[in-house]
Amino acid sequence: MNFFDTIMSGRAGAADLAGVAIGSSIWLPVFTGINGILLALSPIVAQLIGAEKKEKIADAVKQGIYLSIALAIIVFVIGIFTLNPILNTMSLETEVRHVAKYYLVALGLGIIPLFMFNVIRCFIDALGQTRVSMFIILLSLPINILFNYMFIFGKFGAPTLGGIGAGVASSLTYLICMIISLIVILKIRPFSGYSIFQKYSPPSLSAWWEQLKIGIPIGFAIFFETSIFAAVTLFMSQYDTETIAAHQAAMNFQALLYMGPLSIAMALTIAVGYEVGAKRFNHAKQYSIIGISTALTMAVFGGTFMYIFDQEIIKLYTENEQVIHLGSQFIIYAIFFQLSDAFGAPIQGALRGYKDVNVTTIMAFVSFWVIGLPSGYILANYTAFGPFGYWIGLIVGLAAGATTLLFRLLFIQRKNRIEVAQTL
Repeated sequence: MNFFDTIMSGRAGAADLAGVAIGSSIWLPVFTGINGILLALSPIVAQLIGAEKKEKIADAVKQGIYLSIALAIIVFVIGIFTLNPILNTMSLETEVRHVAKYYLVALGLGIIPLFMFNVIRCFIDALGQTRVSMFIILLSLPINILFNYMFIFGKFGAPTLGGIGAGVASSLTYLICMIISLIVILKIRPFSGYSIFQKYSPPSLSAWWEQLKIGIPIGFAIFFETSIFAAVTLFMSQYDTETIAAHQAAMNFQALLYMGPLSIAMALTIAVGYEVGAKRFNHAKQYSIIGISTALTMAVFGGTFMYIFDQEIIKLYTENEQVIHLGSQFIIYAIFFQLSDAFGAPIQGALRGYKDVNVTTIMAFVSFWVIGLPSGYILANYTAFGPFGYWIGLIVGLAAGATTLLFRLLFIQRKNRIEVAQTL
């Protein structure tokens, strides 16, 4: 959906593409950080199933939904007071700032249904029914494209909003996703068999805390990773609109390819969590090896595709020759970027399945904010790399993070192997 938002906004103009880039860079770390907190439901449900404690699942899901609403309200209120000050700190062209601001305002109207949907999706996925999540998203995708067409370009009687229209379209799509997912868990088996809403349970701070203990470290780890991309995009605001647009186009396409390793990471959280709950640690290790190998293979194919079709990829977003030229250069760096990402993401997913989240949060902070961003800033401002220096810094940070995560995973697996040996 974000891929089509960006492409269609770019067709409205370079300022619209740049505005959506700035808006997305502010929204993405907030969304992924909060979503990381909500992701705690996946290993919780997976381990409950593995431990054959299914009677506790309904209450865990309900408390997750309550928590998602509370977090959405908090984010919305904070946004009211901080959006203008954040945008005013950047040296943006007036039109770019206008698009960025109202793109975010439009998105903000849909965050409650978005967060609710993500909790329900965690429940669906934790049962191993990932095809259902895929069906809901695939069903909503053409709806999102239609809304984009209407509100970006002013079709079918809708106002012409440019990049702002992508935010309106996304909010409407989030609402539809939530409604469909609620119908699914109420009416379709095996979800209806859990009777999620059959009994009323009041919000429980203790239940929230159980999810937050796992979710907050996950959220911070994801926030540290995604916020560095946001920081880079904000640093990019010192360059001209064409450079911002080229950076966004390359980053957006790389993010599209990243959905493969990210999906594997989410699957590993469920599969590893299930096996850990059942005390089958050898199976959990085998899933981890398969997941990491598959993600790296996908990254090699993706990198080859980007190398061959670098200019054609950027032409999907814009017809501006300067943006195409710059974007094709950013694509080369994106190849190495996604190789590091494809290695680290599934390892993180496996560690979440073990509920090992605290140490990985510290690792993420050091890798991205102590190593990655400072090295990128130095290369961008004190060498001839210019804006490409930030991408080199991102690659260095991702590679460092992936390496430390691998050592952490090997340590956890060895620890479990020793525990099993001691019980025999």
